[in-house]
Amino acid sequence: MNLAHFLQALHADPQQVVIPSSWANGRASFGGLVAALVYEVMRQQVPEGRPLRSLAITFVGPLAPDEPASYEAQVLREGGSVSQVLGKAIQNGQVCALVQGSFGAARSSKVHLQGERAPLIKAVEDCTELRYLQGLTPELVQHLAMRWAVGGMPFSNNPSREMSGWVRLRNGSADETVTEAHLLVLVDAWPPAVLSHLSTFAAGSSLTWTIEFMQPAPALHGLDWCQYRALIEHAQDGYSHIAASLWAPGGELVAISRQTVTVFG
Repeated sequence: MNLAHFLQALHADPQQVVIPSSWANGRASFGGLVAALVYEVMRQQVPEGRPLRSLAITFVGPLAPDEPASYEAQVLREGGSVSQVLGKAIQNGQVCALVQGSFGAARSSKVHLQGERAPLIKAVEDCTELRYLQGLTPELVQHLAMRWAVGGMPFSNNPSREMSGWVRLRNGSADETVTEAHLLVLVDAWPPAVLSHLSTFAAGSSLTWTIEFMQPAPALHGLDWCQYRALIEHAQDGYSHIAASLWAPGGELVAISRQTVTVFG
């Protein structure tokens, strides 16, 4: 089941969406996919011409795979240019994810500065791929392709503050348009960079996540490799703070992200 199938299921009935265990990350459904589905119901509440500017996401609790969940959205305020929307993922009567989004129309402004261009890293074909190994890697890896250029893989005892490389959907297609829902999946696909500092397995999960989108977004399709970079800014007492960016293949900045991650080890 790919992302397009999830979006179709959501549009058909947002009250009964099941994420199968093949999209799990440990005992929980993959957070990037949960956020993408919440965003999609939020998007339906917003007028055309107001693209997504930012999301603030709190993962309240794990959303179990193979069980139905409901996705809902409420417009908090609709101003002259900006719509503020609240979204939720709910399972068994409990809120699993809470998302506040800001959607804003373009405004006239004298300020025009391009985003930071992507740094130079090794080509995709020269990078190490995180391959799906049943029972060893998270199940979601079978749907997402990640290739390492800088830093270490999880539990490799690598002290680097940086983790960067390339990412795309494994089952994407040339005629599939990449939307903000896709970008949420791609940015959150990467394991927390702090896990590379460990030498043995330990569980980790996102506690909060804020992500901002550059608009207008460059055109992307399902086979495009996007460049990702994460920087660990601070880590102590089981919590780490990680800033990340995502760029289009042409080097244009697409999204900037920040996560607070809990690590149990």
